Amino acid sequence: MSQPRYLTKSRFKLGRQCPTKLYYVGKPDIYANNSFDDPFLRQLAIGGFQVGELARHYFPGGEHVLTQNYKTAVEITDDLLRRDQVVIYEAAFQHGDLFIRADILVKDGDNIHLIEVKAKSCDFEDESGFREKRGERKILGKWREQIEDVAFQKHVINLAMPTSNVRAHLMLADKTVVAVTDGLNQKFRAAYDTTGKRYIEVRGEITAEDLSARLLRVINLDACCEMIYADDYETLSFHAHVDMLADRYARDVKITSRPSATCKDCEFRQKDQNDADLQCGFRECWTEALSWQPADFDDANILDLWSYAKKNALIENGKIKMSQLVEDDIDPEPKEPAKKPGLSRPARQWLQIERTVTRDTTPFIDRDGLRAEIEKWTFPLHFIDFETAMPAIPFKAGRRPYEGIAFQFSHHVVEEDGNIRHAGQFLETTPGVFPNYEFVRELKRQLENDNGSIFRYHSHENSFLCTIREQLVRDGSDIADRRDLVNFIESIAKPRNAREHPGDDWVTPERCMIDLYDMVIRYYYDPAMGGSNSIKQVLPATLSNSDHLKAKYREAIYGGDGSIPSLNFAEPHAWVEFDENGKVLDPYHSLRGVFEGVDWTEHDYNALVGGIDDISDGGAAMAAYGKLQYEDISDLERERLNHALYKYCELDTLAMVMIYEAWKDVICA
Repeated sequence: MSQPRYLTKSRFKLGRQCPTKLYYVGKPDIYANNSFDDPFLRQLAIGGFQVGELARHYFPGGEHVLTQNYKTAVEITDDLLRRDQVVIYEAAFQHGDLFIRADILVKDGDNIHLIEVKAKSCDFEDESGFREKRGERKILGKWREQIEDVAFQKHVINLAMPTSNVRAHLMLADKTVVAVTDGLNQKFRAAYDTTGKRYIEVRGEITAEDLSARLLRVINLDACCEMIYADDYETLSFHAHVDMLADRYARDVKITSRPSATCKDCEFRQKDQNDADLQCGFRECWTEALSWQPADFDDANILDLWSYAKKNALIENGKIKMSQLVEDDIDPEPKEPAKKPGLSRPARQWLQIERTVTRDTTPFIDRDGLRAEIEKWTFPLHFIDFETAMPAIPFKAGRRPYEGIAFQFSHHVVEEDGNIRHAGQFLETTPGVFPNYEFVRELKRQLENDNGSIFRYHSHENSFLCTIREQLVRDGSDIADRRDLVNFIESIAKPRNAREHPGDDWVTPERCMIDLYDMVIRYYYDPAMGGSNSIKQVLPATLSNSDHLKAKYREAIYGGDGSIPSLNFAEPHAWVEFDENGKVLDPYHSLRGVFEGVDWTEHDYNALVGGIDDISDGGAAMAAYGKLQYEDISDLERERLNHALYKYCELDTLAMVMIYEAWKDVICA
């Protein structure tokens, strides 16, 4: 028998994002849902489960309402609430078409304390940290979703228990608190039941010492909830808005929403337009809202316009297709001299629009600008890429929640004569090991032997080196080479702020890493990239339009006994392959098949592999690291995942090399 269609807290959250999604959700046989396919989101969920389990240990002795049946869960909760004092985990409340399960509920006489646990972090003590600092009292945008979630739960409990005094709280990871024991993270093990559902299994004893440092902070939200209740939700009050969402969801009636910039990331947007098995909620929604025909979806629209902050204003004015835009919408001419040479942001946006509307597939490359940059570089050139994680629960004593962990890097070198080699790498996935200092030691060892230019792609590598520097500076343990490691970081990274710490004399160094992403933004645009400048888009586009790269890398010259040495490809590998239409295939797709050839049962595959079919992006790499840290996996799985991580990170630095090669070929032509 199917469960009632109640507006739960997850459905409320979805309805606040977009009311139309309430019609598409829960229909996996009808509508595509990309959120099922994202290993990064699955790993975030596991982190949330770990935090939730830790939270219960701060409120011990609770009664856990485990049943998934709505009616039974409410009956069990009602029975427990007859006690004068009780702690309940996942207490269930229902009123009309509303249903919630509270993470932790503490009853003390007539007082009901609702505690919602979130795997987010804070560095403040009270509810003022959720509010804007100046002017009108308002909830900060980055916290609004979480505050609305708690306000919704408080609203439902108030309706279900009108004579009780309900107090609402949010429990968050406190980034100001330091763990006092080793191995706490590893005690919360991700596991899967016979249906493939995830849960957290506690291994070993959670000791009083483990809990003596309160890694999770409880903050009262009653004042914030009142601010939410006082807000207008278009023409409705908060409570009327909730009733409207609940009524439409219960009756399975679609709520028509206006298109907006958030539609770009709609999880009900079909990835493969040729997939006839599932419907595309995004196309259905826009067809109804805009009276579009199928041909309209073939035209480029402003959702794909790179880094444009006023998309909603254009949509409100009926300008949705790129062909409807004029220069005044973008204003590509700078009003003052540019701080950097090359394309300004508006000029690059207009370039994308022009190329897209005229269907001009010719890449734009500023030869003079790139030549001027390249002439400043010092050989040998070093290309590096990091893979990182930020676990909610620390691995080691002395660490804080969500401290950065750098567990892997890859390193390619290009000599002045054009020779290329995969020169080095680092990977540390041993459960519970804090790798950061050894990571920097190995990076230093590989980069300190010359003064060659060092390249990263975007700000990630610089930010993490700044993080590790902070860790080294404040770490009270005995680190013999602390000063050497700090000096090395300061020699290749720049401070995130003008002053990273008061009293610092650290300034941007002469050998500061060069951001290849910044070079792309200012000097290069390929229409095949669309509105993305991710290296995952730039590499396939560059390969497709570079005769030099296609001729070179269609041959199996990489790895094995080929001309380009590799540390992970034992057999010679050709990076350029073509589909039946002669189009270059994405090289990252060749990394698929982590567990190819392993004879899994369906349960083993779902539970042990956890959906990681390939490691071809940073999210999957982080998910793989998570599995290696706190899931019970076989030696075979561990070996396969480590090998896949090595190959993925190696391709990221090779991709940077290939982009450089393509530019050098054009400049020298």
